Amino acid sequence: MIPELKADLLRRRVAVARVVHGPHMLAFLPALTLAGYWLGGEIALLVVALGLPALYAISADSDVEPLDPTRPLPDLIDITMANDLAEQILARATGFDLSTACFVIEAEGLEDIRRRSGDDPIHSLHGSILRRLRREVRRGDRVVRIGDTRFLVLLAPSLRLDLEALLTMADRIQRSLEEPCDTETGTHYLSFAVGFCGSHRLGDDVTGPQLVEAAQTALAEAVSNGPSAIRAWSDSMSAERKARKTLLHEIERALALGQIQPWFQPQICTSTGSISGVEALARWLHPTRGIVSPKEFLTVLAEAGQLDRLSEVILEQSLTAMRAWDAEGIIIPQVSVNFTDVELRNPHLVERIKWELDRHGMAPSRLGIEVLETVIAESPEGIVARNIVGLSKLGCQVDLDDFGTGHASITALRRFTVHRLKIDRSFVTRVDRDEEQRRMLAAVLGLADRLGLKTVAEGVESVSEHALLSQLGCDHVQGFGIARPMPADQMADWAKRHGAKIAKARNLGRSTG
Repeated sequence: MIPELKADLLRRRVAVARVVHGPHMLAFLPALTLAGYWLGGEIALLVVALGLPALYAISADSDVEPLDPTRPLPDLIDITMANDLAEQILARATGFDLSTACFVIEAEGLEDIRRRSGDDPIHSLHGSILRRLRREVRRGDRVVRIGDTRFLVLLAPSLRLDLEALLTMADRIQRSLEEPCDTETGTHYLSFAVGFCGSHRLGDDVTGPQLVEAAQTALAEAVSNGPSAIRAWSDSMSAERKARKTLLHEIERALALGQIQPWFQPQICTSTGSISGVEALARWLHPTRGIVSPKEFLTVLAEAGQLDRLSEVILEQSLTAMRAWDAEGIIIPQVSVNFTDVELRNPHLVERIKWELDRHGMAPSRLGIEVLETVIAESPEGIVARNIVGLSKLGCQVDLDDFGTGHASITALRRFTVHRLKIDRSFVTRVDRDEEQRRMLAAVLGLADRLGLKTVAEGVESVSEHALLSQLGCDHVQGFGIARPMPADQMADWAKRHGAKIAKARNLGRSTG
């Protein structure tokens, strides 16, 4: 049944129940029976006599029976069941002129524990969180888990659920949940973000799904404002959420139409000057807004859980571009594609990449897998580690991106079979003018050399930075000072011009020698 229709029917039944079962009805039963006899005779009397029990039966339908607080719910339910539960509680509340409220709570830190210690402590923590939540609410309130890190609390109908009362309750719940929690793997400290909405803030026509969505919107605002934040739903949040949904729809359409595509930034070998590879960077070519910044759409895709779809598009188009460059005789040894920790948790990632390489007739060594240093530092075990090792064994080149900004150990660099370190631009900026910066960069390059790892410096913006990096022994450079990211066809033209320039320089060198 359509949710809005179901909600309306439920409210009507509750209204009938109020009228029929209310104590005032007893006073009208004799008068109603007598009026039926006088106005319609024996037939009307029979209608009244038979109709009232039927009306009682209809109004006592199980759909509007008071919620049984002793009837257990599963600890984990999906969002459809959560919406239905909210609809049932909301219908009961509005039918008796009461209020309800929805809290959605995000456990921040569970994924880090899963990456470090596996699934066993997570099951224990889920149970502990549910028990603590149930201690903080009343007997008729409902507490369930609606995801790996997300929990839902629906309050039973109440007279006083104003903003102050709900804020007090949110604070009490948060303080209880953030107490240290012991499992077999040790003591864990989690932070919790809370979003909530009272039914009275959404108007008379609110539905259960709308109440749950409002609380989720408030939670998204809380999460975006740092750990342990609490937010109540407001109209402005709703407008922002609607705008993000519209943007997500546009992004999905852009992916389907090929408007989001890789642009390529060249990497140059410092010893030969030749192109040693390119990095594929996602760009959205919007038909009216022009080039949309990745910051605008990557966050939305991440929130919607669709980064895998973007990765598929970028990988497929990058390999297609490589094949086209090969056909033109353009020598570009490797294309590097960025992979987030979300994508690296895909258990079928290695098989998918192998299939794409085979389909394009591309050797695995020509594909670089760029992984953030923080991903390796936080994922010593599990599916992420297995995928990185599996891709390396397949023959792909593993680049550790933004090196120097995370906390990856030397042991992790060896275990994950990293081939190149991409030195973060924060080490490169002003290296030609800052002696301390130069010493730090020299130390990083020395470490890479002793470990037998190649290096790529990001963010090179001047000829002097390029020259100094060459002198310090950095193997490859990349940045605006060399070339900005560009579409595949422009990359082909740039590569031809760059190749001609390098050939000319070599010829001049031989003639002067």
